[in-house]
Amino acid sequence: MIDPYKSKALTNLKKAAGQIDRLVKMIEKGDYCMDIAQQVNAGVGLLKKTNYYVLQSHLITCSAKKLGKGGRKAKEQFADEIMRACDVTSR
Repeated sequence: MIDPYKSKALTNLKKAAGQIDRLVKMIEKGDYCMDIAQQVNAGVGLLKKTNYYVLQSHLITCSAKKLGKGGRKAKEQFADEIMRACDVTSR
């Protein structure tokens, strides 16, 4: 990964780790379910944003290599890789 995506991804992952620790404590204490659900959504948002940074870095650093070399099959494999990472499935 390259900066600034690497540093942004690491920052978000550290925040998400703290979020998970807080969630565990909230559940152990028996906090209100909707408060827990709201915090879960905040953690999910951090992880989604982290995935965005990882994919952005990947496209910038690896796409030229993957798309510039090889034939159609290599390009299709790269496209499939991106689609899986974006959680887009064929129907």
